[in-house]
Amino acid sequence: MPFGCVTLGDKKDYNQPSEVTDRYDLGQVIKTEEFCEIFRAKEKTTGKLYTCKKFLKRDGRKVRKAAKNEIIILKMVKHPNILQLVDVYITRKEYFIFLELATGREVFDWILDQGYYSEKDTSNVIRQVLEAVAYLHSLKIVHRNLKLENLVYYNRLKNSKIVISDFHLAKLENGLIKEPCGTPEYLAPEVVGRQRYGRPVDCWAIGVIMYILLSGNPPFYEEADEDDYENHDKNLFRKILAGDYEFDPPYWDDISQAAKELVTRLMEVEQDQRITAEEAISHEWISGNAASDKNIKDGVCAQIEKNFARAKWKVGVGTNVHLDVRSACDGASDSGQAPVQSKHMVGQAWALQRMR
Repeated sequence: MPFGCVTLGDKKDYNQPSEVTDRYDLGQVIKTEEFCEIFRAKEKTTGKLYTCKKFLKRDGRKVRKAAKNEIIILKMVKHPNILQLVDVYITRKEYFIFLELATGREVFDWILDQGYYSEKDTSNVIRQVLEAVAYLHSLKIVHRNLKLENLVYYNRLKNSKIVISDFHLAKLENGLIKEPCGTPEYLAPEVVGRQRYGRPVDCWAIGVIMYILLSGNPPFYEEADEDDYENHDKNLFRKILAGDYEFDPPYWDDISQAAKELVTRLMEVEQDQRITAEEAISHEWISGNAASDKNIKDGVCAQIEKNFARAKWKVGVGTNVHLDVRSACDGASDSGQAPVQSKHMVGQAWALQRMR
């Protein structure tokens, strides 16, 4: 299918709004995200359904940048585990991005509906994510916002594949990246510490996802009083900087040593020592028979329902963030705590400024 508009930034290539509505029925908004509205679109001539993301230029430079960035990245990629770009229209006021429609469920919902859930199921999910990320990394693309909400089943068939969505924060790694962004609970230490970073941040996020899928718990969860997100984030970031997580009993008692070893290698604090996506695919827990087939559903589901039904977590993971250059030690000094330190970012920690 030809793209409605191919050249970004060329005023002569603007589409008319009627070009969109002549080809597609957009229907009602089904979801509103930070930078865009999402519609379920129907192509009039074929009846095929797609996802349409509409970005309004009047909403500011960050919105325009996010739309352009997503278009550029999606035009570069073609992989079975990545939602594919179908069409693009750029009018004077809007960006319309049409994507394949994934009709399956989010991973959490799939787990809760299973009668039997084991490490092998998790291994299958993580393998597909690793294969997609290894492909992105081969193109020097960093996703920068991998999280469970961005992993969905392509359809509702029993053996449906997993697809990765949401590329508006993805970035080409032309030299190391400095701009920090992402979702708090999935941020790598080098992002929290405002170091230059690159592809290893995606592997850290996969480690966080794997930890959650095997235990039902986030590795760095921090309790917070209502509306006390500032202290919540400071404490959360201290834990991330230090790699302060545990394989707590009883949640990890039935999990194989191979699974724990892969999580540890994915969540290595030192980014230059972290396992790559390509290396992780060859790990025995992914490509061999090390993943246990013991049913862990009851324990995992109980913790998922306990941890992820909380509004405070939903707010945390649902909000993309940029880190401001304020020291997280501002809050620590008030409480008598020492500044955050780690062997590769001594005294460096930064508070969080949420993008609303």
